[in-house]
Amino acid sequence: MSMLTPPGMGGKYRITGDVYPRMRRPRNRRRIVVVAIAAVVALGLAGWGTVQLIDAFSGGSEKETTASRKAGCVPAKGKPSAPPKTPVTLKPAQITVNVYNATPRGGLAKAAAEELKARGFTIGKVGNATAAYDKKIPGAGLLLGAPGAVKGPFNVLGTQLPGATARTDTRSTADVDLIIGTAYTSLAPRPAAEKALTTLANPARTPAC
Repeated sequence: MSMLTPPGMGGKYRITGDVYPRMRRPRNRRRIVVVAIAAVVALGLAGWGTVQLIDAFSGGSEKETTASRKAGCVPAKGKPSAPPKTPVTLKPAQITVNVYNATPRGGLAKAAAEELKARGFTIGKVGNATAAYDKKIPGAGLLLGAPGAVKGPFNVLGTQLPGATARTDTRSTADVDLIIGTAYTSLAPRPAAEKALTTLANPARTPAC
């Protein structure tokens, strides 16, 4: 027995030379893992609570603004609402319309003129289009008038025939021509045309979202 071996100790604890038994306690890995998970959960709860406090003090305005913006109700931040369009208060009776047929189908000008008269328009000349336009209007129709007709008469008459194009000429009178094109089938349904006229007279403010 070595002189370094305390009395009563032997076997695996027998000390020989300069080698000593290790008495260190083993690491508790499970405990470390539990502590780490608890720390992560605590941090998560703290972050969630902070978000709730921010929403409480801000009234959730940012979320409401985003949702309203998607619905087209609230202008984007920093962008003012677009100014309302200028109302067009001109009445159909104040517009004299000449109706001309530029298609090979007969009777279209007369039928369209009668319907426009029933809708309140004042009817001027009715007949076939001149050679300059006969069979040369590919769309539903053409609105033709003096430059002053662009703001007012063209808008009002255009509610009766959506898709019609507009062009100005050198005339000095206030009358407007409706030249029926080859793609014409009929005037707009009366309820839709009346609704369009109402919108012209009472334009809504459009948000610049």
